[in-house]
Amino acid sequence: MSADPRLLVVDDEPDLRTLYEMTLLREGFTLDSAGTVEDALELLGSRRYDAVITDMRLPDGTGLDILRWLEQQGRSERALVITAYGSAENAVEALKAGAYDYLTKPVDLRQFRMVVASALGRAPKAEGTVPRPFSSAPPVSTVSPTVAAPPARPVAAAPAAVEPVDDAFAPTAPGTFDVLPPTDTPRSGAPERRKAPRPAPPLTGSTSALARLVGDSAPMRQVRELIEKVARSMAPVLINGESGTGKELVARAIHDVSARRPQPFIAVNCGAIPEQLLEAEFFGYRKGAFTGASEDREGFFQAAQGGTLFLDEIGDLPIAMQSKLLRALQERSVRPVGAVAEVPVNVRLLSATHKDLTAEVAGGRFRQDLYYRLNVIQIRVPPLRERMEDLAPISARILLRIAADAGVEPVPVLTPAALATLSRYSFPGNVRELENLLHRALALSSGDGIDLADLGLPDSVLGLDDAPADAAFGAEASLLTATLPAETAGGAPLPSDLAAYLDEVEKQILLRALERHRNNRTAAGASLGLSLRQMRYRMARLAISIGGDES
Repeated sequence: MSADPRLLVVDDEPDLRTLYEMTLLREGFTLDSAGTVEDALELLGSRRYDAVITDMRLPDGTGLDILRWLEQQGRSERALVITAYGSAENAVEALKAGAYDYLTKPVDLRQFRMVVASALGRAPKAEGTVPRPFSSAPPVSTVSPTVAAPPARPVAAAPAAVEPVDDAFAPTAPGTFDVLPPTDTPRSGAPERRKAPRPAPPLTGSTSALARLVGDSAPMRQVRELIEKVARSMAPVLINGESGTGKELVARAIHDVSARRPQPFIAVNCGAIPEQLLEAEFFGYRKGAFTGASEDREGFFQAAQGGTLFLDEIGDLPIAMQSKLLRALQERSVRPVGAVAEVPVNVRLLSATHKDLTAEVAGGRFRQDLYYRLNVIQIRVPPLRERMEDLAPISARILLRIAADAGVEPVPVLTPAALATLSRYSFPGNVRELENLLHRALALSSGDGIDLADLGLPDSVLGLDDAPADAAFGAEASLLTATLPAETAGGAPLPSDLAAYLDEVEKQILLRALERHRNNRTAAGASLGLSLRQMRYRMARLAISIGGDES
């Protein structure tokens, strides 16, 4: 953020624009305003701003036009979009166009202050304790999982890091409204300029976790590019990938390069928490809420206050907990077990799964509305077999860390024969399996190098027991090649039921692939060029019931 922070407010309704300005001036910002896309671009061309707040519908275009201009010019301003109530499509489009966050009309001014403060890396200004005027307007719904910031202490002059303020939800002065009604009336307004005190400096990021994503393959370059893009906004991110690919590392990288880096990063494995404890673990509880609750305790949301909450294996959440999570994301607040009031929270939510959530939704095991809220932006982490060119640098990094932990010097290296052998293995357990394998190899090796014998891989794992020596490490399809039945040879009798015959051949191939990959459907399917969904379909059609492990 600049030394003299300034915001640009773009709205063609003079009354709404004035109300936005009054709200932001009370927070201590310097403002310019515009009523059209043309006026906004003229102001943006003449100076830089710390943030741009724009309505979606404008007389000569849309807020997306401003977002696209900022993206094309490589500008650093964070953009907040205000759109009509219920326009989820516009909101998702805005987030994908680079918006930091968005609000829907009618706009709750309390939430408006929170989102602007979050975009600028500062806490909202306390405004006293005047009672808030009653409002019967409906609650605001947003796609972003970030929720309003909690109460904290006032910000000192030019602090080194963001500190919370005491009355983050302080009401506006009597006589003003806390909710803005939607309006579509055409209007215009001239740019205005107002001065205000200097706010706190922004948070800065780091690339420590991003640097740990080793590899220069095309899939990994794409992952890193997506991380750097999504870190600038508050858009929900769903990280998808097989077990062992490093989904949590991707989530940590997003946190590390975002403005929330100085705040907590809380990682939660949703599949490891007993169902009866989920609500208490997520939202906390009050003393006396149940037997054994001897004191108040924070949940994961409160622990991640101001930072990032990462929900790993979110596909394992039961339906009942999915409903409570959805409400927390919509309301930006949580209700601890045993409490009568909700507690506002300010977290960014990242989620990950190895499951096909589309299939889970179709099967009624995952809520469709929660899926759409989480899946605004998706990052697919490629399995190791799809980026084998990264095997050497990944192995070197793992060996360096393992050797440092064990106090081994010099750091052992893989011999060319060992590396060639590993490069022909499909790694159903991905990077996690590679790490375990190298742990064992380092312990068994006796010299400065790790050779083929140190890897301890049985022939059956690599398919050496039923393939010629010169083709043992060929493509996975060649490992599954079997002697063709007599019916395929010239002059042999033809099958009386071709469909049944082909089904039996396909079934035998699938069974061999499953056996070779220890009944892991994901790995077995990949070795045959099939997705998990295709593998499930074929297994169901051919009545194959083994292969329950998808990790």
